[in-house]
Amino acid sequence: MSRTGNDRSDADAGPGLSAGQRAKLIRVVAAMAVGVILLDQLTKTLAVDRLSRGPIHLVGSFWLALSYNTGVAFSLATGLTLPIIIVAAVLVAVVAWFGRTVPNVAAAVGIGMILGGALGNLGDRLLRGHHGAVVDFVHSGFWPTFNVADSSIVCGSIVLGIALWRASAPPSTTDEETGAAP
Repeated sequence: MSRTGNDRSDADAGPGLSAGQRAKLIRVVAAMAVGVILLDQLTKTLAVDRLSRGPIHLVGSFWLALSYNTGVAFSLATGLTLPIIIVAAVLVAVVAWFGRTVPNVAAAVGIGMILGGALGNLGDRLLRGHHGAVVDFVHSGFWPTFNVADSSIVCGSIVLGIALWRASAPPSTTDEETGAAP
């Protein structure tokens, strides 16, 4: 116990969170990340197996079409596999480090989605035999081809942004709380 009467592990948990609450949020981050990795790798494996014979039309301008991206978003930095892997590994470490300090469940879900997506794509670069390329398969006529990991990174960033914005917003006061007459 410290002089303030708080157990040291609770003090390290962050503002307003006990060690148990912090552990719960870390489990949410980990569960989301693992779920995204599994779904991403399953869909990529199916795409490589089923779409190697040709694309499949879904609806309108949406197709399932197999492609490999050695670059990053929008095929930028194509062919720079080693620098991309190094930067991606550093970013994964930073996101995982930040994941230890999320303030609420929504932020934990967002970080888990980002982490899972980043690890899914990094896994492609390191473990699939496609010369450092990421497997993409969702194609539209108006957007670059993408995969579950890419979608998870984008959606997770939106969820995280909203969660952090809401967590930082000052609490609203009602007339009852301020004692004002209606």
